[in-house]
Amino acid sequence: MLAQVTGTLAFDNGNTKFKYSLRLCWGSGSYPQPNFYIAVNGSTYLYPAQTGTAPAPSGCQVYLFLYDGEYTHSTTLANVTLYVTGGWFYPGNTYNSRTKSVTYDNPYN
Repeated sequence: MLAQVTGTLAFDNGNTKFKYSLRLCWGSGSYPQPNFYIAVNGSTYLYPAQTGTAPAPSGCQVYLFLYDGEYTHSTTLANVTLYVTGGWFYPGNTYNSRTKSVTYDNPYN
């Protein structure tokens, strides 16, 4: 595992806001620190600020990075996509990376 995002994402029934409480695991084979961001409606990008750390479970190095917050969109919030990119060096100084994403539709519209 290179990187993993877990936690909760909650939509507001007003169709413009969501709250998140997410944890980023930096996988033991990953270097440098993974990149994590959020896309709203596929066109607005958020780069949440880290709000804390927690002890790392097995398979994660250093510690979990915590991201807690809330975002209000200027128009109807249709969906939110979480992206995480992890990388590694192999062979030698050749950098490789993989990006995974998951999309959540707003259940209120």
